[in-house]
This record gives sequence, structure tokens and C-alpha cells, in this order.
Amino acid sequence: MSSDQNIIALLLSEKDSHRGFAMLTEQYSERLYWHVRKMVNDHDDTNDLIQDIFIKVWTKKDNFRGDSNLFTWMYRIATNETLNFLNKKSRKMSVSMDQDYEVSSGRDVHPTDGDTIALKLKMAINRLPDKQRLVFNMRYFDEIKFQEISEITGTSVGALKASYHIAVKKIEDILNED
Repeated sequence: MSSDQNIIALLLSEKDSHRGFAMLTEQYSERLYWHVRKMVNDHDDTNDLIQDIFIKVWTKKDNFRGDSNLFTWMYRIATNETLNFLNKKSRKMSVSMDQDYEVSSGRDVHPTDGDTIALKLKMAINRLPDKQRLVFNMRYFDEIKFQEISEITGTSVGALKASYHIAVKKIEDILNED
């Protein structure tokens, strides 16, 4: 029995559901944190979202049908929760994502060339629309296959590939602006 199958079996049992949930959070907390953090950019907001995501996983655990991997199912929940959060936040705030990142980075030191490039890339990614940013992060940084991203987002593979390539082009254009 795979680790995920073991977690699911424990999670769905009345007697061991709390142990299964502890195993689930231990196994996936870090991966989900970084998935969400790439979209949200704020540690506290990310932590709040992770708590909300795991609460949703707990309350929806009986809905897991096994059609997809546990990882895919949880990423779908995390993605939806994150996009909902970003939509609510964008309605409440008029501050751009670029300014938000600059303020939250807290850098007072002079960055090295590598830091400068990484910061420029991060700022370019943050200028993408939410869904393009999501697809770019999942494919480029998390190295998730388009088929899995399709299962997570409910978007066709073709549309995801197009979105990814448009995102790459936009990032290249932004990086070449200087």
C-alpha cells in the first residue's frame, strides 16, 4: 500500500482519522505552503490560507473519490482557495503586486547580481494575471506535468500550454524592458 493509500485509509476510518490527518499534514504542508506562497507572496497570508486549506481537506475528506492522486486533489483545493483569496484581496486593495512584494521583501542590503536577477524574475512573475502566474509557477518551479495541472485546475492541457507560453513571453518582455 502506497503512502497516499495508507493516509487515505486512516483518514477515512473513524478510529484513526486524526492520525491520518496528522500524516497528511506532515507529508504535504511544505509543498502546499510553497505552492500557495508563490501566488500570495506574504508569509502570514500563506499560513492563514494553509490552515483554511487543511480545514477544507478535513471537511471534504469523504468527497475524495480516488479519481486523482491525493496530491492532485489537495493542490486543486489549494489552488481554488488561493485564487479566491487573491480575487477578494484584489477587490479590497488597489496596491499593485509589485509594490506589495517590494514592501514585504524587507531588503535593506545591497543585493548581489543573483539576488537582483531573482528579484526581477519574481517581480515579472507577479505582474502576470493570477491564472497565468499559477500555471507558470506550477510548471516552471514545481515541474508539474501539464496533465496534472489540468486535473488540478480543470483546464484543458492545450489551454494550459498556451497560457504557459504566453506567460513565458510576457516574463521575457518584462525582463527585457530595462
